Amino acid sequence: MAFTLADLVAVQRAIASGARTVQFSDRSTTYRSLAELRAAERIISESLAVPTPPKQFLGYSDKGF
Repeated sequence: MAFTLADLVAVQRAIASGARTVQFSDRSTTYRSLAELRAAERIISESLAVPTPPKQFLGYSDKGF
């Protein structure tokens, strides 16, 4: 499932208000605990994170190697 920023905001609002039911665009989900809401928030935010490119290092030698 592809998550959107709106899904993340909905979960964060539910956490902030203490609600366990989150209304997404076309569905509603009721979580059993705050821990489940936090886990959902982590999963959504990780899926939305943009991977950073690996760092590149260039070698330099002044001895002709």
